[in-house]
Amino acid sequence: MTQTYTISELAREFDVTPRAIRFYEDQGLLAPERAGRQRIYSARDRTRLKLTLRGKRLGFALQEIKDIIDMYESPRDTLPQLKKFLGKLAEHRNQLERQREDLEATLAELRVHEQECLRLLGKRKNAS
Repeated sequence: MTQTYTISELAREFDVTPRAIRFYEDQGLLAPERAGRQRIYSARDRTRLKLTLRGKRLGFALQEIKDIIDMYESPRDTLPQLKKFLGKLAEHRNQLERQREDLEATLAELRVHEQECLRLLGKRKNAS
């Protein structure tokens, strides 16, 4: 018998709301079976949810996540799919590198302001 999960079990396991899981279903990332009104999630759905949440943490858009996950479910040696995946990875890496540069510049500015505040506070202490 294959392992199945309820929406509550997945929500608890991955620390997300059932509403978020239903949203991912609406976006085509998950496709649970139905038993009346109850959703029954398969091991495949669980894996897709796990990959979706990982992709979100990495900053991918939901459509990009869906494209990447869908690629995993088709033959991996398909040249166009591999090129598309490689392109997405490169785009995302470039975006993260730009964000890192922005963060480093902002942190440098903060350090300058902190040093200036400390200098001014030092003058006040000496004047008191």
